[in-house]
Amino acid sequence: MNPVEIIKFKRQNKTLTEEQIKFFLESYLEGTVKDYQMSAFLMAVYFNGMNEEETYYLTEIMLNSGRIVDLSFINKPKVDKHSTGGVGDKTSLILAPIAASCGICVPMISGRGLGHTGGTLDKLESIPGFKVNCSIEKYKQILSEIGVALIGQTSELAPADKKIYALRDVTATVENISLITSSIMSKKLAEGAESFVFDVKIGNGANLPDYDESLALTKNLLAVSKKFGKKAIAILTDMNQPLGMKIGNWIEIEECLEVMEGKKDIPDLVEVNNLLTGAMIFISGKSVSIEEGVKIAEEKIKDGSAFKKFLEIVKTQEGDTEYIKDYKNFKRPEFNKKITSAKDGYLRELAAYNFGMASIELGCGRKKADDKINYLAGIELFKKVGDKISKGDEICELWADNSERIYDAEIIIKKGILISDSKPSHGKLIYDILYSE
Repeated sequence: MNPVEIIKFKRQNKTLTEEQIKFFLESYLEGTVKDYQMSAFLMAVYFNGMNEEETYYLTEIMLNSGRIVDLSFINKPKVDKHSTGGVGDKTSLILAPIAASCGICVPMISGRGLGHTGGTLDKLESIPGFKVNCSIEKYKQILSEIGVALIGQTSELAPADKKIYALRDVTATVENISLITSSIMSKKLAEGAESFVFDVKIGNGANLPDYDESLALTKNLLAVSKKFGKKAIAILTDMNQPLGMKIGNWIEIEECLEVMEGKKDIPDLVEVNNLLTGAMIFISGKSVSIEEGVKIAEEKIKDGSAFKKFLEIVKTQEGDTEYIKDYKNFKRPEFNKKITSAKDGYLRELAAYNFGMASIELGCGRKKADDKINYLAGIELFKKVGDKISKGDEICELWADNSERIYDAEIIIKKGILISDSKPSHGKLIYDILYSE
């Protein structure tokens, strides 16, 4: 087979066979298909899509490009959560320790920032010493010891996805249902989980802002889960404004610690986190309903179990626990700028997409695959959509290692802030909950 002909075939919106997809991906891993050819293939898929059969084949081939972990030796229900990506979306850092403290095994293989959305691995690496890269044997050992592991893809797990994931981020081919589905599911199926909870984001800050596209992705994720014999629940949540009050890497770890220690009430973050955790507890059989699972999650935060387990995760994965305990001492870069309101009124819009793009300008994310991240850079919100605001009130604060970055970020953010004379209607935070059949 000829790689160029396969690219042309997909560019012409024709249906690829399993053999064609397998040949192209295996050739890419071997190096005979180059990055520029894979980029062309991804763009053809981006514009023309894949049908259900092609998506299944792509997922299966990516899954079988590496090892599939067997966790049957761990006598606990094995549940993972995956978010489709958002701005300020940090729930993994809270729900994983909660679920583990409930006796659930949480084998969580996460990703880095993708496009304007943040990545769990980048956040974890803002903790000095924290190791997200480990062998499968070490991963299994961590899970058997503390019931939860927060790691990145190893070279052995879905290696085809690992290479393609980084390329999608810098070729503007993130927002495609088939590519998103195969990327998520190849990792999730390889990591050894028995069931999944999906957090599918909807709104301008989501990778798929359109509701119908997000719903189609949700159904794809549930269908592929079922086809591979896994139980799944999908929760559709809002991403029109950032989740929580902090955006970045360390600054988001900081916010999670504030929640787990009960220092701050952050309603939207806590509601989404506890609902997702409740779904994990329910699907594991540890509660009779999601609602009961939510109550259990709330209690695990209140009694300190979540914070204790998070410290255990950090210690086990070689992170600096003293750095964590010292989080109240306001670790920030040198330069900052507060953005204030130019008039009285109500905050109608805090566009999550703009805040995500601004965070990249500040150094929280990457424009190129090899860009270095400034782990302390970030944005702190002081207001949320619907809040009454007066002229001169602080809306948010930007942090970076130089003033030029702040200047560029400020331009982007101001385009995403809208103040109106009338109070906007209260938007949905949770759109729907769907189950695999």
